[in-house]
Amino acid sequence: MATPTAFPCPDLRDEVVVVTGGSRDIGAASARRFAELGAAVVVSGRDRTALGTVVASITSTGGRAAGIAADCTSQEDVDALRAGGEAAFGPATVLLAFAGGDGRPEPMSQLDATRWRAVIDTNLTATYITVRTFALGMIERRRGSIVTMSSTAGRQPGGASVAYAAAKAGIVMLTRHLAVDFAPHGVRINCIAPSAIETERLVELMPASAREQLAQAFPLRRLGSVDDVASTALFLATPESSWITGVTVDLTGGRVTA
Repeated sequence: MATPTAFPCPDLRDEVVVVTGGSRDIGAASARRFAELGAAVVVSGRDRTALGTVVASITSTGGRAAGIAADCTSQEDVDALRAGGEAAFGPATVLLAFAGGDGRPEPMSQLDATRWRAVIDTNLTATYITVRTFALGMIERRRGSIVTMSSTAGRQPGGASVAYAAAKAGIVMLTRHLAVDFAPHGVRINCIAPSAIETERLVELMPASAREQLAQAFPLRRLGSVDDVASTALFLATPESSWITGVTVDLTGGRVTA
């Protein structure tokens, strides 16, 4: 019997990857994965100390990385992120627009318009500003791949607040709509919608016994890992998925969401 051929790792030495929401968990794991394969990585987030830790973990092993703090709800900050990344490594060829969060459960009766706008801006508006800022250059150069971050909360009703669910559902449609706009210009955009990922915050909030109980609700009988998401982003961002655009990958351990 022939020995199975290992799946080839892409050579990303010519790629410049920008990761927003990159200071921890999914974003940090994705930044490290792309850097391991040779990409120059621009890591962005709001926590400068955490960014420094991620960058050091990459450069200490010979990788190329720069950290640029930015609030992705601010057009000025995202413009500065683009300019700083280009000064460090050149124009972005891959964008992982992962900034977002704040999906804690909140009943509608306690979610006023101010809070609604804050959650929508943190997730949907931040994604739009980031994608538009980087996509314009990709379109001009006719080269680029973008991955956005939704959630199971945006695919079916669940425990998250209605504002978070609406924002994440909006990212799915934003991705589908922009895929049609970008396709004639050689730029692809896809989305990931993870379910229960074992992040630092989940570990803080949920004891091991509760996490194990939650894991049993998934057909694969485990929680997702940040590396599971990073691997999906890697596939969607590279030529291995060159005929895929406008798709949302439900990363749910076998639980059907749509």
